[in-house]
Amino acid sequence: MHRLLPLLLVLLAACTEMPTPTQTQPTAAKDTPAEADVRFRATKAARQFIDVVETVEPVAERVCREQSRGLNCDFQIVVDDRPGQPPNAFQTVDASARPIVAFNLALIASANNADELAFIMGHEAAHHVLDHIAKTEQSAAMGAVIFSGIAALGGGDAEAIRTAEELGATVGARTYSKDYELEADRLGTIIAARAGYDPVRGALFFNRIPDPGNRFLGSHPPNRARMETVRKTYAAILAGS
Repeated sequence: MHRLLPLLLVLLAACTEMPTPTQTQPTAAKDTPAEADVRFRATKAARQFIDVVETVEPVAERVCREQSRGLNCDFQIVVDDRPGQPPNAFQTVDASARPIVAFNLALIASANNADELAFIMGHEAAHHVLDHIAKTEQSAAMGAVIFSGIAALGGGDAEAIRTAEELGATVGARTYSKDYELEADRLGTIIAARAGYDPVRGALFFNRIPDPGNRFLGSHPPNRARMETVRKTYAAILAGS
């Protein structure tokens, strides 16, 4: 993981640095059309991402302070620059409970527009504001206790009890997972809208990712339900404005 601005500012500097008139520059080979296209798209994606972060992050922090008590609202935005990763973004906290929102390069490059990045950032920030990590850990712990207790009462040996405990933790963690995703979609819509972006346009990225459907104990709700949540939330925002 790397801090956002140092990494992307270096990328931008590499893509946009211009010599001063007094400098004598060595002759360099020109980019091929394909290389020039890659350079252009990388520069555009980096600039767009930096603009979104600088706009959305302070809004997310204000919403966090408004809606939570005792949470650290000083968001840190990081970029996962490991190659070969599928597009992904996630929220976590560091050892000091500081919230982290991470994007990988594949997601930054694959975003169709700034609205998508803004909605995704709002969604991930919302998970922290709503304290979903702690709630998921509590549900997992409860599931582990219940399942292992039932296994023990049934006369299971140590291995059976350990397996039941692991299964219970998984079931517990996923019990409210779909609800948490929809809650984060709602609040993420509000954050993106307050930052001046169109969350409905941003949520169109759901059309490009696999639909998990409505599986029992699935980690995510159907894409259709998520899109409808965003539309209804944004309509309510516009009606109240």
